[in-house]
Amino acid sequence: MSETKILLGNEAIARGAYEAGVKVSSAYPGTPSTEVSEALAKYEEVYAEWAPNEKVATEVALGASISGVRSMCAMKHVGLNVAADPLYTAAYTGVRGGMVLVVADDPGMYSSQNEQDTRMVARAAMVPVIEPSDSSEAKEFMKYAYTLSEQYDTPVILRTTTRLSHSQGLVSLEDRCVPEDRPYERDAAKYVMMPGNAIRRHVVVEERLKKLAEDACGLFLNRAEYRDLSVGFITCGIAYQYVREAMPEASVLKLGLVNPLPRKLIEEFAAKVDRLYIFEELEPVIEEQVKAWGISKAVGKEIFTIQGEYSANLLRERVLGEKLEFAPEKDVPPRPPILCPGCPHRSVFTALKKLKIRAAGDIGCYTLGAVAPLGVIDTTICMGASISTLHGMEKAKGKDYVKDWVAVIGDSTFMHTGVNSLMNMAYNQATGTVIILDNSTTGMTGHQDHAATGKTLKGEIVPAISIPALCRAMGISHVREVSAFDQEELEKVIREETQADALSVIIAEAPCALLKGMVFPNKCRPDTEKCKKCGACLKPGCPALTRREDGTIAIDETMCNGCTLCMQLCKFDAIKLVKAGE
Repeated sequence: MSETKILLGNEAIARGAYEAGVKVSSAYPGTPSTEVSEALAKYEEVYAEWAPNEKVATEVALGASISGVRSMCAMKHVGLNVAADPLYTAAYTGVRGGMVLVVADDPGMYSSQNEQDTRMVARAAMVPVIEPSDSSEAKEFMKYAYTLSEQYDTPVILRTTTRLSHSQGLVSLEDRCVPEDRPYERDAAKYVMMPGNAIRRHVVVEERLKKLAEDACGLFLNRAEYRDLSVGFITCGIAYQYVREAMPEASVLKLGLVNPLPRKLIEEFAAKVDRLYIFEELEPVIEEQVKAWGISKAVGKEIFTIQGEYSANLLRERVLGEKLEFAPEKDVPPRPPILCPGCPHRSVFTALKKLKIRAAGDIGCYTLGAVAPLGVIDTTICMGASISTLHGMEKAKGKDYVKDWVAVIGDSTFMHTGVNSLMNMAYNQATGTVIILDNSTTGMTGHQDHAATGKTLKGEIVPAISIPALCRAMGISHVREVSAFDQEELEKVIREETQADALSVIIAEAPCALLKGMVFPNKCRPDTEKCKKCGACLKPGCPALTRREDGTIAIDETMCNGCTLCMQLCKFDAIKLVKAGE
């Protein structure tokens, strides 16, 4: 088979896994990694699933590996924190079939709550990391990661970033090659990590990394490109493209294996160039190691930022002294984030704001409830943290304190780690109110299914876990289900449950307005003659509503989904529900 296609970096990673003969893949969606699993699921030969969280996904992949087949799991950088427990131990157990973790970092925090560097986690876990620079390498490096995993008996992390994941490039497609399954052999000393076995396996891990660092100097993943020797760059990943664009004549040591580092190769390169720059996004992982080896002429974070994405322009400015005529942050008009028209979260937050109730928030679209004009979310930490945060407040301040608070969490996030947090509240006899914003999808990452939607990553229809039944199974008697768009009932239920001396769960149900197949038969239409220009309908900040020059309200029916929130807020019957197209 010989074919060339333009693929996203994430699609190329999936293609590499397919060609490498991967049989099992497990993942939790998280931007910018989500498309890897979505693309891989299209290959019938591969079993691909959404797991409830990254810890489970990693354990599934490790189990498949131990059984003797090639496996993978995929996640974003903060998901690696959730997966850390099995990852650190998997470094000790090693693998049987090759195992690769695809981890997508997010320099610039386009869709994340922090900007951590996966390479630092991998160093602590003592796991090798490889990093491609374009879509073609993404496929090839992914394939080679399995060779590396099996040769050195270790899980391998393939690190990508937002820019690489979502940029496109030419990729040569090759046939799938499935190695024979490695027969399972019982080996308790290797796979049962009780202290006595783990102590001996730690020695193996250290020896493995030492051997891999020595061999890295000869791996095709790392290459020295000698051109003008007056200036040289040590770089990796997408940053390599910026170096080649801004300074095409410079010598470059391109590192594809970024943990462990090839010391001899780096020392040889450093000795041949007059000026040496280390150009790496996020933390000075390479820089600190290089300087620790005594290569003092290396220049890195002294002139390059630790924060955000890099670019060719950054390099031109800091190394060549060029000034940018166009400053994006000054010349581009601001575009504040906002919930979509017809979003059920807006309706819930409108009720909370009216009742003057604060919310401990979670990870999802509903984080936008923290900004104007809603402004009800006071905290957002990590997946599942809203419920635990509320619990901590109640235990610190007492029952009366949390009567002015709720925790808000999405259905997918609840299944991810919210279940554990709610279990903790039930077990420790907490009071407080948890609102599960059930919009029937994993909305923020592009509408992926989960265990409570009744559909798998492969599109199979399966029994859906009942969130209300799950809550009741924990012994919670106050479980209320309500339409997210019924303002009157919402307010009533929230008022009752926040004042009750009991642990309560409110499940606010309404599908995401952007779900595929959603049909909106009705539109909201203003009656200008009845409009009193009070602006009550504008308070939730729906982008479909604007104010005309005369002060009356206009509704853009191309945006309106007929959710009726504005209509319910109007006390003068100045907004009507009409059939679409009439």
